[in-house]
Amino acid sequence: MSSLIKYTCVIFVIGFLSCKKNTTMNFDKTHSPPIAEKIAYQLKQHSDIRIDDYYWMRDRENPEVIDYLERENDYYKKMTSETESFREDLFDELKGRIKEEDNSVPYFYNGYWYITRYEKGKQYPIHTRKKDYLESAEEILFDCNEMAKGKDYFSLAGINISPDNTKVIFGLDLESRRKYTLYVKDLITDEILETQIENTTSGSAWSLDNEHFFYVFKDPETLRSEKILRHNINSPKTDDKLIYHEEDETFSVYVQESKSHEYIFITSYSSLTTEYQFVKSDEPLADFKMIQERIKGLEYSVDQFENHFYILNNKDNSTNYKISKTPLNNTTIEHWEDLLEHRESVLLEDIEIFKDYWVVTERENGLSSLRVMRWDGSEDYFLPVKGETYSIYGGFNPSFDTTKFRYVFNSMSTPSSVFEFDMTTQTQHLLKEREIIDSEFDSKNYTEKRIWATARDGVNVPISLIYHIDTEPNAETPLLLYAYGSYGSTIDPSFSSSRLSLLNRGFIFAIVHVRGGEYLGRQWYENGKLFQKKNTFTDFIDVSKYLIDEKYTSSSHLHAAGGSAGGLLMGVIINEAPELYRSVLAAVPFVDIITTMLDDTIPLTTGEYDEWGNPNQKDYYDYMKSYSPYDNVKHQSYPNLLITAGLHDSQVQYWEPAKWVAKLRTHKTDKNVLFLDTNMEAGHSGASGRFNPLKQTAKEYAFILHLEDKTD
Repeated sequence: MSSLIKYTCVIFVIGFLSCKKNTTMNFDKTHSPPIAEKIAYQLKQHSDIRIDDYYWMRDRENPEVIDYLERENDYYKKMTSETESFREDLFDELKGRIKEEDNSVPYFYNGYWYITRYEKGKQYPIHTRKKDYLESAEEILFDCNEMAKGKDYFSLAGINISPDNTKVIFGLDLESRRKYTLYVKDLITDEILETQIENTTSGSAWSLDNEHFFYVFKDPETLRSEKILRHNINSPKTDDKLIYHEEDETFSVYVQESKSHEYIFITSYSSLTTEYQFVKSDEPLADFKMIQERIKGLEYSVDQFENHFYILNNKDNSTNYKISKTPLNNTTIEHWEDLLEHRESVLLEDIEIFKDYWVVTERENGLSSLRVMRWDGSEDYFLPVKGETYSIYGGFNPSFDTTKFRYVFNSMSTPSSVFEFDMTTQTQHLLKEREIIDSEFDSKNYTEKRIWATARDGVNVPISLIYHIDTEPNAETPLLLYAYGSYGSTIDPSFSSSRLSLLNRGFIFAIVHVRGGEYLGRQWYENGKLFQKKNTFTDFIDVSKYLIDEKYTSSSHLHAAGGSAGGLLMGVIINEAPELYRSVLAAVPFVDIITTMLDDTIPLTTGEYDEWGNPNQKDYYDYMKSYSPYDNVKHQSYPNLLITAGLHDSQVQYWEPAKWVAKLRTHKTDKNVLFLDTNMEAGHSGASGRFNPLKQTAKEYAFILHLEDKTD
């Protein structure tokens, strides 16, 4: 080794990059990245001043903003021109595994079989039903392919059939900001009624008179779900009656029918507190009654069966929840009678009620199970399940009077399957297994397992991973590590047909179940939020080091990915430990956390205080500032970065990733690539349609496969 090369290696080690990580960079380097104009803007809070040079990007009406986003898109396109053909082939590969002509598992409800089907070459579903028998003539409720023609974005949601089966409520979002306009279709005449209600969630609840329904109105600016109104389909919208206005800006609301359709519930909720009101469905003009007024920290959800409400709740410091019941005429907390006690090691996640049985979803040591109990206490058992890298949950079970329970199972190597389990005979049969259109696919060709790493504070952190049996984990093995880690959202191990494109090319894929989710119970979430949020970040970093130390991969071949709040995680790890990663994929990343959380005009902000803290309070401000990715960009080397945004994103505004990229460009000291790819037609969830989202997946996979020289 020459002294010059040796010296260069030392510099890269000090700068958190090894020599090897700067080899085989085949992206087109002949193009210069766009440099955003700096316009200093002073942000002052708690006597602390932050200078934001890119605050001007918040103005979506400013043509300079659109110009910058388009220049970034053009730069990405030119720099990756050599992989364009591979991306197209990869998209065809991903799409090719999907069965294009396909049907959902039919379910029977109120005299009809409901089926969603797809036709070859078409992006959107066709929603249908058949009267009484599956052999009956098909009635098309919605052909979304016809409805989506000529539209850049299309989302139909909230399908809700009236009790007499003659009408259907549905919501349309045509701009990707999750602001739905509600319509009502007459299923006898096939005509759309004059009803047109804007700024809704798409959710609704019919009364039994088939004339009134309740819906949720969103604030047009903040997009907070704040009001419940009642509409009469025979009257103009101007006659709609305000039923409830949630004035606490940290709460949102929704409305739903009970499973029996005997009651309608209004739910007010924040991250830590819930409150339910109810009215009988056959008395839509009556006043709603309170089940239990909100008590800060009391979370509960309600089901109804016969003359009782069944309540999943955390009363009496039941961190992992318990199940209680209360008479319909005595609903306040002092009347709640416990049915299933709280347990320190078992998280109760869901309850499904039937005439003779009730099914509870439980999670212990990270693994979910379905527990079946008979109301008379004569039976209590678990559905059998094996392994440690699976996902199991109740399917759609709309009927009370049945002994059949549908559930869904899949694992990291096993495609999703829908089973119907007879709770009386304890037998089951497979209704549908997702078909993978790939003659070489065999689940036996993949190794899936769960391993544990020790975090810096001594806590064991679980990792679910999968790889092809022909792949030998070692320092040369590429590995994609994914996590989310916020809001108590658990990322269970599950199957992905797209992921096969990585596994079949020698990748390991791993999910790290960091604190901030509920994989190991409610306390796992509590230990990854507010003033303990940094545990989420250090868990990911410590697992990364573990995988390198144990020779599953190396820093030259470790890639990380996360989106939204998981994008915040990506932003922190590249500030704190950039030397560990070859590349990072950050999708619609929430990276400017302080500025966003100080602006209560931005959608969803006020409801987030229980998750991140309220930076109007100095202690929260200081803590959030200590990890905020945008505020902590450094003059240092960074991994190769692919960052995505959506111009119409209502959850993470486009300017957060745009500002972040602009700042990174002026601070990074390496020669690794940095790309910003903004979807100019879509929002938080990306493009609509069945196949369009695969184009984004192809971009992300092509990025890391190109870095690994696996694009043949």
